[in-house]
Amino acid sequence: MNDPRYRRLAELLTGYSTALRRGDRVWIDAAEIPEDFVVELIRAVRARGAEPFVHLHGGKVSREIARGSTARSLRFSLRHDLAKMKAMQAYIALRGSQNSFENSDVPAEKQKLAGNILRPISDRRINRTRWVVLRWPTPAMAQGSGMSTEAFEDLFFRVCNLDYRKMSQAVRPLVSLMRRTDQVHITGPGTDLRFSIRGIGVIPCVGERNIPDGEVFTAPVRKSVEGQVTFNAPAIYRGIPFDQVCLRFSKGKIIEATAGQKTRELEEIFSSDEGARYIGEFALGLNPHLKHPMRDILFDEKIAGSFHFTPGQAYAVADNGNRSQIHWDLVNLQARAQGGGRIFFDGKLVREDGRFVRKDLAGLNPERLAKVLSL
Repeated sequence: MNDPRYRRLAELLTGYSTALRRGDRVWIDAAEIPEDFVVELIRAVRARGAEPFVHLHGGKVSREIARGSTARSLRFSLRHDLAKMKAMQAYIALRGSQNSFENSDVPAEKQKLAGNILRPISDRRINRTRWVVLRWPTPAMAQGSGMSTEAFEDLFFRVCNLDYRKMSQAVRPLVSLMRRTDQVHITGPGTDLRFSIRGIGVIPCVGERNIPDGEVFTAPVRKSVEGQVTFNAPAIYRGIPFDQVCLRFSKGKIIEATAGQKTRELEEIFSSDEGARYIGEFALGLNPHLKHPMRDILFDEKIAGSFHFTPGQAYAVADNGNRSQIHWDLVNLQARAQGGGRIFFDGKLVREDGRFVRKDLAGLNPERLAKVLSL
C-alpha cells in the first residue's frame, strides 16, 4: 500500500520522535499493526542508517501468555528482554487493538506479578533509550469514539501528523509559568484539589514520546496533595473499564477511592504497592484536534482543556520520588460542556472551563493552536 500518510508518519517517528542516527539499533514493538506500515517504518529506519529489530504480537496471543504466566517464565522473559533492551538506542511501540478489554479476564494477581518482575525492562526503556509509543486506528477505537472507521482514520492521521516542532514553540510560556509555580488549586464538579509542584521538573510533550501528543507535565510534591478529584473521562486499566473514579487525599495519599460497581477492582489496583496510592504525574492536555474521550489514554490525556492526575510511578525527568509498578493516567475534562472547572497557580486563575485566561497563554487555546499547527 502506497499511502503518503504512512510515509509521513514513519518519517515523524524516526526523524523527529526518536531522532535516529547511523548505527542506532531500534526495537520496533508492533501489536496488531498493518504489515504495510511496519514495512514503511523499517524502510524509514534503514534510510537513516539505523538497524530495525521487529517484534510482532497480537492481543489474543498476549492474553493467553499472560493467563498462564509464572514467576519462572516471567523471570526468563526478564533476562531475555532486558538484555535486548540494553542493546537498543531507540524503541518504537506501535499498539493496535481489536478489543480494548482483551485482558479483562487475566487474573489481577497475574498482572501484578508481571508488573513487579518485568518493571526493569520498562525502566530501562524509559530512562535509557529514545522512545515513542503510538496507537493505531482500529475499528474498535473508532467504535469507542462513536465514529465510522474511515472518519476515525482521517482524525487519527490529522492528529498524529501535526507539526510538533511548532507545538514545542507554542508551549514555552506554559512551561515557564509552571516552573515558577508553587501551589496548584483545581476546582470543578466533585473536585477541590490542592498540591505543590515546587522544585519538580516541567516537561513539554510535543511528539517525542507519544503520538498523538500535546501536554505539559510535572508531578506534585509527593505528600502535598490534599482534597478530592473526580474524573469524568472513562478509563481503562488492566483491561477493566472504569467510570467516574473519585479519589480523596490526605498528606499525598489516596485514603478513599470509589468507582461505582468497580470500587473493589479499583482498590486492588491501588493495593499493588505503597506507591500506587501516591501521585506520580500532573499534566495539562493541549491537543486542539482532540475534543472527546474514547477510553484510550494516549488520546484522552491530550484532550484540549483536560488535566490528568496519575497514581503511581513518577518519571525521572519530573521526579517526586514516588515509585510503583503502576502508572495510571486518569483524566478530567474541564470544558464547559463537561461541567467546567478552574485551575489556579499560586492563587491566580490560569484556566477556566478548559480555556486559558492569561494573555501569554491564549495561543494554546484550541482555535489558535490549531491554526498555528496547520500553517
